Amino acid sequence: MPSEGDLLSTEIVNRGIESSGPNAGSLTFSVRVRRRLPDFLQSVNLKYVKLGYHYLINHAIYLATIPFLVLVFSAEVGSLSREEIWKKLWEDARYDLATVLSFVGVLVFTVSAYFMSRPRSIYLVDFACYLPHHDLKVSKNQFLEMLSSSGKYDESTLEFQKRILESSGIGDETYIPKAVMEQQSCTTMKEGRLEASTVIFGALDELFEKTKVRPKDVGILVVNCSIFNPTPSLSAMVINHYKMRGNILSYNLGGMGCSAGIISVDLARDMLQANPNNVAVVVSTEMVGYNWYAGKERSMMIPNCFFRMGCSAVLLSNRRRDSRRAKYHLEHIVRTHKGADDRSFRAVYQEEDEQKFKGLKLSKELVEIGGDALKTNITTLGPLVLPFSEQLIFFASLVWRHLFGKKNGSSHLSKPYIPDYKLAFEHFCVHGTSKIVLDEIQRNLELSDKNMEASRMTLHRFGNISSSSIWYELAYLEAKERVKSGDRVWQIAYGSGFKCNTLVWKSIRRVRKPSRNPWLHCIDRYPVQQL
Repeated sequence: MPSEGDLLSTEIVNRGIESSGPNAGSLTFSVRVRRRLPDFLQSVNLKYVKLGYHYLINHAIYLATIPFLVLVFSAEVGSLSREEIWKKLWEDARYDLATVLSFVGVLVFTVSAYFMSRPRSIYLVDFACYLPHHDLKVSKNQFLEMLSSSGKYDESTLEFQKRILESSGIGDETYIPKAVMEQQSCTTMKEGRLEASTVIFGALDELFEKTKVRPKDVGILVVNCSIFNPTPSLSAMVINHYKMRGNILSYNLGGMGCSAGIISVDLARDMLQANPNNVAVVVSTEMVGYNWYAGKERSMMIPNCFFRMGCSAVLLSNRRRDSRRAKYHLEHIVRTHKGADDRSFRAVYQEEDEQKFKGLKLSKELVEIGGDALKTNITTLGPLVLPFSEQLIFFASLVWRHLFGKKNGSSHLSKPYIPDYKLAFEHFCVHGTSKIVLDEIQRNLELSDKNMEASRMTLHRFGNISSSSIWYELAYLEAKERVKSGDRVWQIAYGSGFKCNTLVWKSIRRVRKPSRNPWLHCIDRYPVQQL
């Protein structure tokens, strides 16, 4: 286990020129101490490596049996001449009809069993991301002025929120609800429904327009929103608005945090496996206004500074004919849940403060807890996606570490080899919670600035948009026309619970710049240089 000091990083911050007091006119500095992600190089839990191979074996048993059968067949036939092969196939077999029929029967049964046991292919036909109206756009200075004019915060709490914004990685073009801007009571059910209908219907209208799918053709609907869960549910609101069919399979997921978008895709995939010739719509969003914290507890003010408006809608299909127009094929989903640990369970916790204001309380150990969940998830994912050469080096270093590292007591021997995930994926969509977290993930996985560009630019342009953020990041890559045929995309998100989940897509074709995309009006300005 790393020591407490290993999980802390220090930073010297220039506070500018002192305006008053005995040190007026001189530069002032302070030392900022932050928690960091645990160093992945220090420990790799072998049981999660085994879990990854367990997934691989379950889904690739034919890869093990078919080469063996081919080897046996080659050994049998390779020693025979062409005349001897013909004699065995025709002259010997024509007198033994039972043998021929048995062989054909076994062959037909094996082929049928193979195709019947294969999971149905799941295609991502298209997706849409809601772009709020420009009237809802707010800069960091406007946001701070809004907080100051509310009269709820003293100088110290305003300065605290200013520091959070300055280090957040968020730019000056994010969106918040009108009720928050006008300092109305935004945590009411009425305002929650208004915001939900605005972002959800905006994303779905675009999705149905892009895909030419009628709402009545949708057989499965999954809506996820962590905080706002009215009755009737948000999924029922969608069904009512679009007058969807009466036998639709609808699900509404609540309280599952920023990684709920991947959980929703997992649920939709399972339902598509059980219901052939069907399409599913997955809607991922979060209500900013309803989750607004009006109190003075610092750890509960942080979500106000990060979370912004956004919503995504994704169309999935198991119909073979949709493969011709689909963009991506679903390859893997890996889910990690650390909720059995009390510390992880309370890392992001909704509660009331002393003044009875409800909000999300963030643990001081959140970054460390998130890093542990992330490490577990990518360790499990490795055997499913990494090239054989990387896995071989990894296992060799792991065995060497366990056999010799502890005996020699050498630190460089005890560190396992961390595989290069850039060899497995061409594109990375990492949930952008904050600049600090993205910096730590980039450092631990040794990713390039280009690999992290979509995540950083989405955080800068739209802020933390919760479960929909990974789709805005994919939209960024498409707007830049970077996704080519055969490219693999890694979407990874983490959130309350504590959970970390992964999606792996393979591009079916080169993705041209879409006609509708939240980045089209500003993509030429990105990437921007961040301080």
